[in-house]
Amino acid sequence: MPLPKDISFVTFDVYGTLIDWEEGAYQAFQKEADRDGYTLPREEVVPLFLQHQREIMGGSYELYAEVLRRTAVAVAKDLGWPLEPSRAQFLPDSVMRWRPFKETLPALKKVNSKKQTGLISNIDDKLLGQTRRHFGLDFDLVVTAQQVRSYKPDPAHFKEAERRIGSKKGWVHVASSHYHDVDPLVKLKVPVIWVNRHGEQLESGAKKPTEEVATLKDALKLLGF
Repeated sequence: MPLPKDISFVTFDVYGTLIDWEEGAYQAFQKEADRDGYTLPREEVVPLFLQHQREIMGGSYELYAEVLRRTAVAVAKDLGWPLEPSRAQFLPDSVMRWRPFKETLPALKKVNSKKQTGLISNIDDKLLGQTRRHFGLDFDLVVTAQQVRSYKPDPAHFKEAERRIGSKKGWVHVASSHYHDVDPLVKLKVPVIWVNRHGEQLESGAKKPTEEVATLKDALKLLGF
């Protein structure tokens, strides 16, 4: 699907696309581990954080706060850090401190001033509310995992977004995860701009996004800003 000539609605994934959750999660893990005198290598924490939450999300639905608590325990176990499960709340408590990328706020303000905008995220409403304080903007559409009781790449988020928008016409989604966003949207024939921040190489046969860029600034150029 090519990008529409007349773009009227732009939706964004949040964590990894607008928010630097890898750095935020790592800082949370290290701060808690400091209490026990442990040093956790970032190059080990981040991949384990992404891996375990993806596996947990693949099971029956539960609030993202609980996903994070279970993820914290699993990551600590893998790293040999004896974290008591009763302390795992540190990770969902840290979400409010996960910061936007430097390019995020200028980009959101530009798009928000000219187009209808939305957030489509694998999170619960409470935690997203904490993150939205960093943006200081209103959005025309917000779809969370809590609202649809499932996690991307299940298509429920996007089907609900289409229902609320009223059409696929003029709609473009911007996201950093091929697995969670690009793959299901290509199947649904919704144009998607992949913000490939880490220069990920797709496997042979993987579905290609409508467009691929390295930064949000590059995405804005494709959107006409």
